[in-house]
Amino acid sequence: MRKSLLLLFLLFVTIATQAQNQTASLQGTVKTEKGAPAELLTVALEGTRLGTNTDEQGRFRLTDIKPGSYTLRLGGVGYATRRQSIQLAAGQELVLNLSINTDQQALSEVVVSASRVVEALDETPASVHVLDTRTLQLQSQVSPNIANILAATVPGLALNSNTTSNVGQTLRGRNVLVMIDGIPQSTPLRNGSRDVRTIDPEAIERVEIVKGATAVYGNGADGGLINYITKQATTSAPFSAYTAVAGTGMLQHSRNTLGGRISQQFSGKLKSFDYVASGTYEKTGVFKDGEGQVISPIYGLGETQMYNGFTKLGYTINPKHRLEAMYNYFGSSQNSTYVEQLGKYAERPAVGVKGEVLGKNEGTRYNHNAQLRYTAKSLFLNTDLELSAYLQRFYTIYGWSATFQNGGQSTIQSNKKGIRLNLNTPFLITPNVHGSVVYGVDYLNDITSQPLVDGRTWVPEMDLNNMAPYAQLQLNLFQDFIFKAGYRYDNVKIDVPDFQQLVMSNGQGGSFVKGAKLDFDANTFNFGLRYAGWNAFKPFVSYSQGFSMIDVGRYVRGAKENFIAQMDLEPVIVNNYEAGFHSRLGIVNLSGAYFISTSKLGSNLKANDEGVYTIERAPERVAGFEALADVFISDKLTVGANAAYSEGKVDLDNNGSYNDEADKYLTGLRIPPLKMTSYVNVKPMQKLNLNLQWIYSGDRDRFAPNAKGAYSSGEGPVKSFNIFNLAAAYQVTSKLNLNLGIENLLDKAYYLPQAYWYGRDDNFTRANGARFQLGAAYKW
Repeated sequence: MRKSLLLLFLLFVTIATQAQNQTASLQGTVKTEKGAPAELLTVALEGTRLGTNTDEQGRFRLTDIKPGSYTLRLGGVGYATRRQSIQLAAGQELVLNLSINTDQQALSEVVVSASRVVEALDETPASVHVLDTRTLQLQSQVSPNIANILAATVPGLALNSNTTSNVGQTLRGRNVLVMIDGIPQSTPLRNGSRDVRTIDPEAIERVEIVKGATAVYGNGADGGLINYITKQATTSAPFSAYTAVAGTGMLQHSRNTLGGRISQQFSGKLKSFDYVASGTYEKTGVFKDGEGQVISPIYGLGETQMYNGFTKLGYTINPKHRLEAMYNYFGSSQNSTYVEQLGKYAERPAVGVKGEVLGKNEGTRYNHNAQLRYTAKSLFLNTDLELSAYLQRFYTIYGWSATFQNGGQSTIQSNKKGIRLNLNTPFLITPNVHGSVVYGVDYLNDITSQPLVDGRTWVPEMDLNNMAPYAQLQLNLFQDFIFKAGYRYDNVKIDVPDFQQLVMSNGQGGSFVKGAKLDFDANTFNFGLRYAGWNAFKPFVSYSQGFSMIDVGRYVRGAKENFIAQMDLEPVIVNNYEAGFHSRLGIVNLSGAYFISTSKLGSNLKANDEGVYTIERAPERVAGFEALADVFISDKLTVGANAAYSEGKVDLDNNGSYNDEADKYLTGLRIPPLKMTSYVNVKPMQKLNLNLQWIYSGDRDRFAPNAKGAYSSGEGPVKSFNIFNLAAAYQVTSKLNLNLGIENLLDKAYYLPQAYWYGRDDNFTRANGARFQLGAAYKW
């Protein structure tokens, strides 16, 4: 297989170097109606994959364009979309000086995650949410934790836990696949729930969230995917730099809470070589709740040190060929002087008290991501090619536990290697019917294990190999109709070796477990249709499938003798049915979607009295809606709000009905309560920007206590809360910016949903009280 991929690569390189089409180029400058440079605009030729962004001076350049007639599209958040017809002759270099009107209602972000091609957000027949650079900067002022940022801004994504864990932070009630530039961060062989907080926002240019089941990138996205797109180089100068510093702490009860962060970035372009590099360090103090009590340190974010190093190097071989290398390192370690004092569920919180912390510091020791990417344009049949190779190495340490014989700490180690070949061939049927076919193959090797820190084996090294060819068709019909259809086939093989079971503190374990070779296939389809002819109403309908596998490692570590060979590895195939729209009515932008998500099988793990896991393989159904509105009252005042609600049940008697007495609701591990957010953005003067955000989380009470009066994990009744966050920025000069962010502005003492639905004394912890971040940023 590896030899075949190498030969395929050499074949494409040979074809690419022999292709000698005479092409045209296009460059220019874009300014606003007031004459200011229009930065971070999307500039693209419709019907092609050719596109770029304007730099700080509003400049752009497109090369290697096939001669002909095109429609040039300009757009971006905060600007009205502009289209202009252009004609390019062979060998021509067209220079344009363009203007564009500012319009805060505009929504024309270009995305690539939804189907691996460049496309406009409001013309995609799917629910895609994009956090652009400006939104990331604004939200980072309140909290630099990317899990907090996503929870506060993405409808349909559950709230975070205020810890290093993202247990329960589902998307539309199902699993979410997290990626960095397409590199998977999730560890499906042994889900450690550490994949959301794997990179610092300072290394991110934007975040693309595809909602609903999708198999575009394979396993684990049965609820959708989150793709962190890393920063691109600044190409307007050979050298530029950016420095940001901030102090953090609690507004009230500030003793021992002070911390800080510093970030440095360098970027530029030298002839055919471009680069961007950044480093960020953060150290936090003690985290306290609204009553001044120290929050439980178990997997907490207080007293932690975070490091993030990022670099991206690019080399443009010629107008058609480019090489790009990316590397990102993320590490986080807690060094706390506090231990947990148990609370009482639903009565008083678990808190931190001074004490001796056993074992090694908890946290992600390293998360290495590296990628080498080669792109070529206009090869055979005018095909664009992208070939990338990546690796990820991940190692995290969990807290000390007495459940193991003589105590101990578990870890998760995951090493991934992958290759992706992606081709895009455009075609023209008639002047009114054109499109493209995106096709290729993905290969992934994932070796994951769960040993203890001292070397004892809890889960042995599981070796996964996944080969997946795919194809995606896009048709543009009469300019206003966009139709998509696609198919992906995943062939997954997992090798589990023989191993000696870990002995637990109760004396159980120690058995010899025979390994096995396991495999499964997944066939997934999708199609969608959007009408984009009216700004007032752009509706879409879609059907998409995604799949996820069971948590193999959790099953394996409790297996007996020959149980592994008997495992039911059949994947959970999720069907997502959706209808939605985007509307622009004067000063109002509206969008919404209703979805139904079904699966014939579930993968919820159930443990018996001996700790052996079985799989609850019953049909599931999740349904819900999302709605967003933004009102652009003036250049100085914008307001907006969004809401998301979902509910899910499992058909335990498998009779096609979800309302029988035997059926039950899905737990809080999967289904979040109603979430609503709103904001008011005010610019009282040209240099000052104020943003006030309100977050509301509702009630959810679907389960009765057991015979002992307690709740099973995930079934505790969730109570509502609401908080306010504030972000303020002041532009002192063109280079110096001051900013202030306050999380939980009113210093409310409240509990996040995870504290309730766990139903346990040790997890009943409060969220942060009023927490500030005061900083300055300088461009030089």
